[in-house]
Amino acid sequence: MSSEIPAFLLNDERPMPKAGFGVYKITGDEGAARALETALEAGYRLIDTASVYKNEESIGKAIRSANIPREELFITSKVWNTAQRMGDIEGAFNRSLERLKLDYVDLYLIHWPVPGCYPETWRLLEKIHQSGRAKSIGVSNFGISHLEHLFEISGIIPAVNQIECHPLWNRKELVAYCQERGIVVQAYAPVARGAYADREILTCIGKKYGKTAVQVGLRWLIQQDIGIIPKSVSKDRILSNIDIFDFELTKSEMETIDTLDEHLRTASIPDDMIGQGVE
Repeated sequence: MSSEIPAFLLNDERPMPKAGFGVYKITGDEGAARALETALEAGYRLIDTASVYKNEESIGKAIRSANIPREELFITSKVWNTAQRMGDIEGAFNRSLERLKLDYVDLYLIHWPVPGCYPETWRLLEKIHQSGRAKSIGVSNFGISHLEHLFEISGIIPAVNQIECHPLWNRKELVAYCQERGIVVQAYAPVARGAYADREILTCIGKKYGKTAVQVGLRWLIQQDIGIIPKSVSKDRILSNIDIFDFELTKSEMETIDTLDEHLRTASIPDDMIGQGVE
């Protein structure tokens, strides 16, 4: 694991880098190889994919080409909604491992809380976890009500809840709820698809530290103990997105950034989850 990126200690006593590399929309062997080569050279060791991204095979090839010891990498994948509805969790997991050509993943997540399905999905993830093929298990896009339901049926607390989170949608209540229960919050779309790249408040703060508005936004997340998995195929952005561990925002700056919250969702909700109680 990279010594440059600090790590969380998950509630199952396993380390997970605080910053990782998201591969959503990275397709093709060549594109995946180029992006991962840049990311791994930059110091990323957490790679976040999912079955629905349709790139696990290419990501697996890129991981093998990188020739980095497996134990130094942290690989995440996720079970999609269709598999949940079909009750094919074990099959979906096995197919992900086969496409990645791995013996295990470091973290396996329920991608969305499909109503009527996610409790049973969680029970099956517990079995996969017990088998050692998923070293840690967690959830994604879960709100407080979904987590409370899990707590009613299971004694295993998710290691991670991966949610959209950034200065324009700070998710304060959900973040606090998770952290109070030992669940690490990991932010996807932490750059908000570039929506705050030109915000004056962030730009002004950035000038003080010689950083961009985006780097300030990412640092704001890190200082709240929220993990980040920004995605990019641009070498410059891949590098700049983890160049955030050499400065620290003041309490006043953190509070000022908090005021930018406007509940802006930049990632789309899957068609089959619209109107299904997603927060």
